[in-house]
Amino acid sequence: MSTARTIVITGASSGLGFALAKALIERGDNVVGNARTQARLDQAAIELGNPAAFVGVAGDIADASTAQRLFDTALQVFGRVDILVNNAGIFIPKPFTDYTEQDIDALFATNLKGFIYPSQAAAKTMSAQGHGHIVAITASVAMQPNVRVPAALPILVKGGLNQAVRGLALELAGSGVQVNAVAPGIIETPLHNNDVAGLGILSPSGRTGKPQDIVDAVLYLTDARFVSGVVLPVDGGSTAGTWH
Repeated sequence: MSTARTIVITGASSGLGFALAKALIERGDNVVGNARTQARLDQAAIELGNPAAFVGVAGDIADASTAQRLFDTALQVFGRVDILVNNAGIFIPKPFTDYTEQDIDALFATNLKGFIYPSQAAAKTMSAQGHGHIVAITASVAMQPNVRVPAALPILVKGGLNQAVRGLALELAGSGVQVNAVAPGIIETPLHNNDVAGLGILSPSGRTGKPQDIVDAVLYLTDARFVSGVVLPVDGGSTAGTWH
């Protein structure tokens, strides 16, 4: 019997989601990835280079039907779902009074609904099988706000997700399902439009992070057998406090 795990990843066509898919497939696992368009998923599949281990499901993750199709596809193609990584997210930093109705709707749709619907599908599937991991990608600025990063709305949403992870970990503990989060600092991905020059000052380490730093954290949490309800900051020490 194959020991390959099946991982559902939202936002899998680029950035952290693509890096995670690549690392997991290289470990021998299977990935069902989501992005808004099939074209982006098809390109990701080419770059991943292992069509047998990657299936793309296009659609808006803010729609409950997309989340359900992800899990239906995973079960149909690979027969199991072991891990969900809620990676899809957007980050809009600006002064609080400048947030528009469009900003609010976009952040709530992708970051909040995009966590709730896949996690509901995961909780049902994983509770029934008696094991599984749910991992959310949140943000370290939601744990330790920074005056240099005005981002009250992302802090509101991602901070709420950090607490939801703890609550859901308790709720699902008896079902054998572990729930954790990784809270990145500034990571060199398209989320920041590749404009990370000078952003090292936002970390006491004086540098920005790499996608592999987040991959390492997710792999640790999904390999761990006795870790749940943890929000793990990966930010060069930014959440430790004030450094200058």
